[in-house]
Amino acid sequence: MSTATTPAARPLAPSDRSPLVSWLAVVAVMLGIFSIVTTEILPIGLLTSIGSSFTVSDGMAGLMMTMPGFLAAVSAPLVVVATGRVDRRVMLGVFVLLLALANFLTAVAPSYWVVLVSRVMVGVTIGGFWSVGAGLAGRLVPARSVGRATAVIFSAVPLGSVLGVPLGTFIGDVAGWRTAFLVLGGFTLTVLALLLLVVPPLPSDRATRLDVLGGMLRSVNTRFALVMTFLVVLAHFGTYTYVTPFLEQVTRAGPALVTVYLLIYGAAGIAGNFLGGSTVRRRPRAVFAAAAAMLAGATLLLPVLGGSDVGAVTLLIVWGVAYGAVPVCSQTWFTKASPGFPEASSVLFTASFQATISIGALAGGAVLDRSSPSAVMALGGLSAVLTVLVAWVHWAGRFSWPKAS
Repeated sequence: MSTATTPAARPLAPSDRSPLVSWLAVVAVMLGIFSIVTTEILPIGLLTSIGSSFTVSDGMAGLMMTMPGFLAAVSAPLVVVATGRVDRRVMLGVFVLLLALANFLTAVAPSYWVVLVSRVMVGVTIGGFWSVGAGLAGRLVPARSVGRATAVIFSAVPLGSVLGVPLGTFIGDVAGWRTAFLVLGGFTLTVLALLLLVVPPLPSDRATRLDVLGGMLRSVNTRFALVMTFLVVLAHFGTYTYVTPFLEQVTRAGPALVTVYLLIYGAAGIAGNFLGGSTVRRRPRAVFAAAAAMLAGATLLLPVLGGSDVGAVTLLIVWGVAYGAVPVCSQTWFTKASPGFPEASSVLFTASFQATISIGALAGGAVLDRSSPSAVMALGGLSAVLTVLVAWVHWAGRFSWPKAS
């Protein structure tokens, strides 16, 4: 028998595939993240409805936001390291299927603890899919289109707010919150079919190891990225998780008007995503600091001006534009800190982002149960102010970015 070996067939490079197929793959990944984001934050719009169904407080209902974040933070590094040699297309499909099952379980949950079990499944999905999918643009489209493809993928975050959450909240108001999750589960299965149809095989080209993640944490720029992400996401989710109680109790908005307000917020978030994405690679510190400053101003002023419809809507627009830029700012900061390890950068981004979502939701719920929605907004605003100060310290220290290899 001959000892000669035949080179294994390699998948087509992005430049060798049809542009239509390449961009459909980008859209499929974006829709996967859209499903995840909508599933993750839909309880914000249905918080009081779900809580009243199981006779739990708004703060206790906030555990629906806390559980996925903690599980995502833990699962992000573990799943990516454990599946280092598994085709990334297969992993995306597995996580989307798990997400669909989680939505269906929520829809039929007989008690609140079953809802929390489904949120554990959501957390594992977030950690795995985000870590793999957030950095895939370079493997789906030619190099000249990576920037646009990344912006499209991250547009799923504000789209989840502008379309997913308001639509899910509307369905919940009309047909009940269980129906909203049932519909979302069906949509997620459709996304799974699209992923399997248009995303090409994506064999792992560089397995992520725990020592690589540890090495990244020794970078000063990475540590600044962690601190910035922690503070700004704490500010956002410590407040936004409970924006529905604020609008109901302070602005005196009814369910239909709350849905409209969330829709306006999400539309502003889409604008913020593309504005931030178009400038963050050139000026990451400035864009990140500007987003944090706008978020601080909006949340600090809501207790003062949010009692009127005009004041609440204006500040929600500012808030939406600000937060729309945050995920792409955070991901870009991590990537620039370690340009040679895009998937490892996505792991750290996902783990830090999701852990802080949980901490923010938990802290905001504790404050809400002991004080008021206005106090939640004020404390979140102070956290955003600290984010601006950290960005200034990084700039004042003149920390430089490593050059991409």
